[in-house]
Amino acid sequence: MTTRHFIIATAGHVDHGKSALVKALTGTDPDRLPEEKARQITIELGFAELNLTAPNGETIHAGIVDVPGHEDFVRNMIAGVGSIDLALLVVAADDRWMPQTEEHLQILTYLGVERAVVALTKSDLGRIDSATEQIRTQLRGNVFAESPIVPTSVRTGEGIENLKRAIASELAAMHPQRDFGKPRLFIDRVFTLRGIGTVVTGTLTGGRFHRGQSIVLQPQNLQARIRSIQSHGVEIDCAHPAMRTALNLPDVAIDQINRGDVITDSDLGGTSSTLTAQVERSPRLRIKEPAARPLKNGSSVYLHHGTSRVAVKVALLEKGELEPGQKTIAHLKIASPIFAFVGDRFVVRDASEQHTIAGGVVLDPDGANFRDAVQVKLLSMRAIAPDDVDVCVRSEIALRGSTPRKTLLNKSHFSAGEISEALMRDNEIVLHEEIAADGEFWQKLRNQAIASIDDAHKRNPERTGLDLNELHTSLRDQPEDVLEALIAELCAAGFVRKGSAIARTTHLPVLPTHLQPVQRKIRKALSQKPFDPPPRREIETDRDAEHVLRFLIESGEVIEVDSNAFLLREDFDRMKSQITEFISKNGPATVSELRQALGSSRRIMVPLLEKLDREGVTRRRGDKRTLAH
Repeated sequence: MTTRHFIIATAGHVDHGKSALVKALTGTDPDRLPEEKARQITIELGFAELNLTAPNGETIHAGIVDVPGHEDFVRNMIAGVGSIDLALLVVAADDRWMPQTEEHLQILTYLGVERAVVALTKSDLGRIDSATEQIRTQLRGNVFAESPIVPTSVRTGEGIENLKRAIASELAAMHPQRDFGKPRLFIDRVFTLRGIGTVVTGTLTGGRFHRGQSIVLQPQNLQARIRSIQSHGVEIDCAHPAMRTALNLPDVAIDQINRGDVITDSDLGGTSSTLTAQVERSPRLRIKEPAARPLKNGSSVYLHHGTSRVAVKVALLEKGELEPGQKTIAHLKIASPIFAFVGDRFVVRDASEQHTIAGGVVLDPDGANFRDAVQVKLLSMRAIAPDDVDVCVRSEIALRGSTPRKTLLNKSHFSAGEISEALMRDNEIVLHEEIAADGEFWQKLRNQAIASIDDAHKRNPERTGLDLNELHTSLRDQPEDVLEALIAELCAAGFVRKGSAIARTTHLPVLPTHLQPVQRKIRKALSQKPFDPPPRREIETDRDAEHVLRFLIESGEVIEVDSNAFLLREDFDRMKSQITEFISKNGPATVSELRQALGSSRRIMVPLLEKLDREGVTRRRGDKRTLAH
């Protein structure tokens, strides 16, 4: 039977026995630092593994992250609970519900944790019923309201097996973390081992890592390779989501990595310096507490995402300030870039780092400056259902108008297959080439392109069509791939691409009557000395002459040998024929020999021969030309 993997994190007030409980459950003391031993409190994150058997006989492997409970180390606590499946909320029977218990509960809620087991520690001290009743009162209205409460005593061993059974029962009822092909390891420890090199550890989410795999370290965008993988000290070939994972990265120096960095695939895009997010404040914040002060527009705060902590400036889009119990859309300008996905949860603490004041969910990891009412409404829809692929795909395309299919929601919790299926289900989305576009946006873009082409035909009937650079400008410089997809669609429906121009298939270039005399003048100038016609400045004497010359080139009546040499089509063909005949009869010839034979000039002959070289008529060997075939 397959082993299922989960991550559990402790939570609760200092001195309520979290680390002792982890040791009783697993046999491993998660406190590893000398200072932790001396002070008898957890300062850094500790880790242990717990193997359980579910009621149905299934094997469950859980990695336990033991977090600090002291208020001075809440930032470390948040780093440990960012990717967990189950909270082990620890409340001591003698102290009961305490300030850090409450703050930890709010943090778990902000991070979207939905299941918990409550361990009522120090049960040997009595007062279990009243403590249980208080916990139920505190959890009322919270997602953890129905969580099992298990009295335990590390000193006597009472309730430890009951706690294991309760944890196993909760995990058995849960789905393991999804593998959607986008692995991220949020680094919580970095160290070196003699003979091994740099090692990083973290909780793996979203996908798998294999031994020998190439990865990228963000936000440094540093390429590296995984030499080996361990989980809880055991060497493995492949790490799966919800596994505590240690990666050996021999190509990276330890001073190039920090806690909060992310190991991921190289094709998932870059980091973000601005996020668009929904920010919410817990209704549990008490009015007189410093943490409950209004979060004002322009506030400077700290954002905790994954295992990172960064300074952020908040721009609220819908109101001037945010009170407890309220939520709104905001732009978050980040001091140091982070690697975030749509749907990622985060926690906000105040500038003093003393109080947890808000949390939220990332709606756009690239932080586009969406501000109008329609855009904010689309973002609000996504905020309500950040895990709904159809909502996220529809809103993403509606927000941006169009996007390449291969990068659509690349930074999200959805697999490429799920995104592709959502595209096919949505009748409002237009798919063409590799572009996915909003139907209304695409029709508007198409209409603008057609209007620009028709206007070009009307203004300049002598031209082949609308120059593609002009089309690009008229469409407000849409991305190149969008322009190519649009051109391909138009060319399948009554339009044709002619070199660097696009036209209606029914369009026949024709000179207006008032330009006919100019055409005759240019043809006469080119024909007077057919093999040595005048330079451009003598032909393009004004704007009308410029238009006519272009018309003659596009229609094929005049050959542009280079920017300063033009030949009538019939004269070009004659020169090519005579050059071929001369070389055939006399062998390889120099520019000078051919110029003299044809009665031309070096200004014409040099670019003409270069053109014939490109067309495969002649071939240059040293300073002579031979026939290519």
